[in-house]
Amino acid sequence: MEKFTYHLRRVLSATVFFAMPLLSVAQEREVPLSVSGLKKLSVEELMNVEVTSVSKRSEKLTQAASAIQVITRDDIRQSGASNVPEALRLATNLQVAQVNASQWAISARGFNNVLANKLLVLIDGRVVYTPMYAGVFWDVQNLVLEDVERIEVISGPGGALWGANAVNGVINIITKSSTETTGIFAELAAGTLLRTQGSLRYGKKISDKLSFRVYGTAFKRGPTHFEDSVEANDGWKMATGGMQWDWLPTEKNVVTFQTNLYNGRPDPDGGSPIVARGTNLLSRWTHTVSPTSGFQVQLYYDQTWRDFGNEFTEQLKTYDLDAQHRFRLMRTQEIIYGVGVRAMDHEVENLELFGFFPGNKSLYLYNAFIQDEITLAEDRLRFTAGLKIEHNTYTGFQYQPSARLNWTPGARDAIWAAVSRAVRNPARIDREFFIYILPDLPLIAGSDFKSEEVLAYELGWRTQPRENLSIALSTFYNVYDNIRSAEPGPPPFGIPITFGNGVKGDTYGAELLATLQVNDWWRLRGGYTFFKKELAVKPGSADSNEASAESNDPTHQALLQSSMSIPGGIEVGAVLRYAGALPDPVVDEYVGLDLRVAWNMVKGFELSAVGQNLLQKGHVEFVPESPAPKDIRRSVYIKLAYRL
Repeated sequence: MEKFTYHLRRVLSATVFFAMPLLSVAQEREVPLSVSGLKKLSVEELMNVEVTSVSKRSEKLTQAASAIQVITRDDIRQSGASNVPEALRLATNLQVAQVNASQWAISARGFNNVLANKLLVLIDGRVVYTPMYAGVFWDVQNLVLEDVERIEVISGPGGALWGANAVNGVINIITKSSTETTGIFAELAAGTLLRTQGSLRYGKKISDKLSFRVYGTAFKRGPTHFEDSVEANDGWKMATGGMQWDWLPTEKNVVTFQTNLYNGRPDPDGGSPIVARGTNLLSRWTHTVSPTSGFQVQLYYDQTWRDFGNEFTEQLKTYDLDAQHRFRLMRTQEIIYGVGVRAMDHEVENLELFGFFPGNKSLYLYNAFIQDEITLAEDRLRFTAGLKIEHNTYTGFQYQPSARLNWTPGARDAIWAAVSRAVRNPARIDREFFIYILPDLPLIAGSDFKSEEVLAYELGWRTQPRENLSIALSTFYNVYDNIRSAEPGPPPFGIPITFGNGVKGDTYGAELLATLQVNDWWRLRGGYTFFKKELAVKPGSADSNEASAESNDPTHQALLQSSMSIPGGIEVGAVLRYAGALPDPVVDEYVGLDLRVAWNMVKGFELSAVGQNLLQKGHVEFVPESPAPKDIRRSVYIKLAYRL
């Protein structure tokens, strides 16, 4: 913490020094505020933001009986984030660490790793998931951040609604409707690490009922460096394009159609670029019967192809159909239920001594859920019970129940509690992954791996003691069982190694978030997270990982974001973050500072300068087990944006 205190003093001094001239200008000039959402999204309004990730329907943030944070579009813009993982750093209830130019370790409530497998991620209702290891390839999740409406981040189980793999959290990225993105948006950026980035989007309302947008975006990022300053040769190139149509045939019906495609060249190891291509199609029909009743049907197709740079390839085709209906059973009771089916065709091109057997596997996931929300005392006490039943290819039926209670003793206070069970279904790497020393002599072999389980207890409090201040505190205690272990084979050589369920343990911690609207043009947002994990090898297991659970988590994290919108068309945004040390592999604690200064020059044009990791030349954030540590270095970029 000494480093944190030292750097904090430096940052506060620098902030005051640079901000004073701007504040003086602001006091002297009586000019309307610049085009920013800060004034529109006051703390009062932020507390009442509508979220959908907790109950699969719109509800006010203050009514959500869950540890949910919302990253708004203004938070993203003023932070200077240039991609999705950088935007996710703004959620203080996530662990986000950059590994190299294109790889990230992202999780909620621990178990962080490049191959983290206990976090469910959705983009506009489409699950971003590979059944190869039950995680996310962050190097292909590329969006025009200008088009992101908000990011809802739930820390804690979401299995009762969202299903398997929503074990420790849910990230729901929601983009704007095409009705909100009419006109032209263009941006061009260039800098030291972000070498080039360009985006072009055009949207139009064809009629009062039909609108569309079409977009393209691409970037090139430079390499990171090893700790001896040698270039790692791990640069990253990416291009994405797509289109969205929104049709409102009647006042009670909305039909959305999306299509996206991408082509990427990440090179995390240096010298052997990965080739990643994909396309997806999504259609959704939402019908509103009344303010308390309606249904939604969604269908999407997702195809990805990935060459890992060594002739090992993966192709995944996903077909997903989901339907849900909500209605009010009586004045004090609202029910939402739904069914879904997902089919995944996963095919790999194996190497001679490395791969998945069989090479082609068809995986199916059937699900049904129901949630019953009962108002026990009007405007004071609500009880919600939910259950998700799934059937998957590997383990058959799984049950994920939850119970939540939300008490609002006053207009500005809410206390909530929850008990949930969630599971992480086996992935192909758990069951069908093999590495051979020689043909017919496996070093690692497949197994009958079962689902990982968690039973989570949560207690939270939200309050708004003043009109310009909100505070949210979430605490949790999680009990895990059947966590993945590496079980050695029979003596004398201990091979083949197989994946078992030989680890259990507990995690506990607290997450604090506060937002302060200092005045009309200045908002502060900050948080702190405490996390502890205690895992042990179960009797009968000989886990060679010694209950590490393939994860590396900090005990302490903190973040402070400052967003200023100053008269004269000037915006000043700063993000100060602290990450505690990682135990194994050891990574030192660090403090990072990102700073963005923007000038709305003339109508439609915005010029901004962004500096990232400004406090030091470079620092390591996360080290996978085998590659050498890589420095995430200080960088700057300039961006010109046009909105018409």
